[in-house]
Amino acid sequence: MHSLRTLFLNRIGVPENENVTFENLDIILEKTARTIPFENLCIMENRTTDITPGNLIDKILKRNEGGLCYELNAIFYLFLIENGFNANLVRGIIFDPTTQQWSQTGRTHVTIIIMHHHQQYVIDTGFGGNLPLKPVPLNGDIVKSGNGEFRIEKVNSEYGNYFLYMKLKHKDDEWKLGYAFDSTKVVANFAELNEVQKVILEHPESAFNKRPLVTKLTERGNMILTDTSFTERIDGNVQKTEIDSTMFRRLIRDRFGMESG
Repeated sequence: MHSLRTLFLNRIGVPENENVTFENLDIILEKTARTIPFENLCIMENRTTDITPGNLIDKILKRNEGGLCYELNAIFYLFLIENGFNANLVRGIIFDPTTQQWSQTGRTHVTIIIMHHHQQYVIDTGFGGNLPLKPVPLNGDIVKSGNGEFRIEKVNSEYGNYFLYMKLKHKDDEWKLGYAFDSTKVVANFAELNEVQKVILEHPESAFNKRPLVTKLTERGNMILTDTSFTERIDGNVQKTEIDSTMFRRLIRDRFGMESG
């Protein structure tokens, strides 16, 4: 019986004997972002299961699927715990810079906070194409990665006590607000993640119960697949192709390494 740690490292292509430390978390985060897709296929195909450690291992590490924030960050949280990190899951609310509005689904973003040398950091592997790829400190310092720049600001807001801002590479000229979270409201147990999943599955304003979405970071950008198009962003250049259902299944397999139902 392989441990979660071994299965996770195998999935992202890191040797099992690799020592996972704070110092090499950025490598682990990059490999995770380029291997495990952010996707909603089980929502669209109505085959969700309870969010439990066993089900997450089965889905993401054994069946090579991806997931949404409450799955991707939950499995990464378990991985961090198994590697001796002091980690917690917290809930946040997404801000949409285009509409300048907070998500109608409420606090359905799930992210991770770790404590390292008396300093808190956000680690997020479930924010679609907006991944920081590094731990982002809660003290306001700017973190730069291959995906852009990220910082967290302490605020006094009804949405939480911190805002995460981002300036994505080849995409943003200005800082954009990504989400708010409350560092004091720790997810008590996985049952809470099932509540989040239920909202994402059923809420009329949920962005993830309308059409298939699969996205993953690549060496030089990202890929986004929907039921009608495949978009590839390479060094800031965007290529969009209209597709049909046969192409969809082929791309799921060939570009995202998943079997489509």
